[in-house]
Amino acid sequence: MPMIETVNLTKKYGDFVALDNLNLTIEEGTCFGFIGPNGAGKTTTIKILATLLKPTWGEARIDGKVVGYQNHLIRPLIGYVPDFMGAYQDMTVTEYLEFFAACYAVPASRREKTISEVLALTDLTHKTESEVNGLSRGMQQRLAVARVLIHDPKVLLMDEPSSGLDPRARIEMRELLKELRRIGKTILISSHILYELADLCNAVGVIEQGKLVFAGPVAELMQRAKVGKVVQIQVEARPEEAAQLLRGVRGVARVEIALEEGGQRIDVILEPNAEIAASELAARLLAQGFRLARLQPEQISLETAFMRLTKGLVS
Repeated sequence: MPMIETVNLTKKYGDFVALDNLNLTIEEGTCFGFIGPNGAGKTTTIKILATLLKPTWGEARIDGKVVGYQNHLIRPLIGYVPDFMGAYQDMTVTEYLEFFAACYAVPASRREKTISEVLALTDLTHKTESEVNGLSRGMQQRLAVARVLIHDPKVLLMDEPSSGLDPRARIEMRELLKELRRIGKTILISSHILYELADLCNAVGVIEQGKLVFAGPVAELMQRAKVGKVVQIQVEARPEEAAQLLRGVRGVARVEIALEEGGQRIDVILEPNAEIAASELAARLLAQGFRLARLQPEQISLETAFMRLTKGLVS
């Protein structure tokens, strides 16, 4: 049985469709990255799964339990981390965690040990007496994770947990999430920092205008984003002339020039069944007096795959 599942999940605000028949399946123990432009429906999905919003129609399930009908059974199973935590005036880190331990009915005899464990996991032991509203943004986010771990949930729903963090805090957050994945938590995480998701997640979903464009393993997304084979070339001079020469080569679908650090890059997009090798492209250029600075197959990144899928280049 999937740990998270949605069936034709739809959310409308008047005539605006925030989610459009979303069908998503996330197995237990998966770290699932949810990516999409602003307004695509990521936060709406997470809030429905967190039992904070009701869908217009369709169904969402956590561990087989239906959101909206079995919320009292779902809430002990989940931990929800929003992109920003609220301010808790004059409350120390320990008081904050004790409050939520009581809310989740953690027995008083176990609270001190439980709080100590989650503080150690999130590297906040040295901040036990600090006021919550005096913590840095990164420490507040780690405290938000500590809070949702108090009751040892099966599922973590995390909405942009690295939003607004400095580079060091982002690295610390990523390492924390890796540890949570290692101990078997099912994690649904939305983020705009795509290279972090590629390093962290073993599956991703791409959503655009409320519709799921893709869901599956990261490697499958990369493969699907490849639109023919692309060879990247950089010549020491006369890139426009080199590009024009390559446009006349049989098997080349199109040639584009892109700006990058260090100069201009020629992207040669080959036809899907073309048998031409990169070495032949190099030979054509060398025969005409061009000197090559670089020639290599394109490296597909998660960012590249996301841009191609959300621009509709892959059906």
